[in-house]
Amino acid sequence: MKTAVPCYYHLDVDVCPERVGQVRRILAAHLSYWDLDSHVETVCRGAEMLLTAIDEHATDKHTSIEMWWNGQHLITAIGGGDRRLRPDLDLRACLERIAVMSDGWGCCATGTGSNVIWFSQRARSGERVPLVPTGPTPSLREMRQVPRELPAAALAAPADEARGALEAAL
Repeated sequence: MKTAVPCYYHLDVDVCPERVGQVRRILAAHLSYWDLDSHVETVCRGAEMLLTAIDEHATDKHTSIEMWWNGQHLITAIGGGDRRLRPDLDLRACLERIAVMSDGWGCCATGTGSNVIWFSQRARSGERVPLVPTGPTPSLREMRQVPRELPAAALAAPADEARGALEAAL
């Protein structure tokens, strides 16, 4: 079951072809830890496409990757430090593929002039956090034990004594 507690992850990386595979495994591990296994392939593929495009077109290879999970939306953002990188020209093909595979995406400039590209995935209906928690199911240890058979003599003796005490009291 997914938790409604917001989750956040940040990773700074210098992009090179060898690091793209490592970043993919790191992001997949965090998504699995957050119990978001259904989003691993989409998020990792999108991040891998962006990192590969940044490696090919950017002069400053230092990037930051961030992921946010709020219980209904998973947002992945990748920000580069290269001011000369133009997403509308250099990353156009990559952004078109991200637009197809994500529920939402965007690109914005930061105060320093670098660019941040983000994309989001919505939780599907089966992945939402339940509003009412369910009660625990009983385990095998909570079941009652079957009574053991007692010999007839053991059962008869206390009953005879109880009957005698009852007759004496009347």
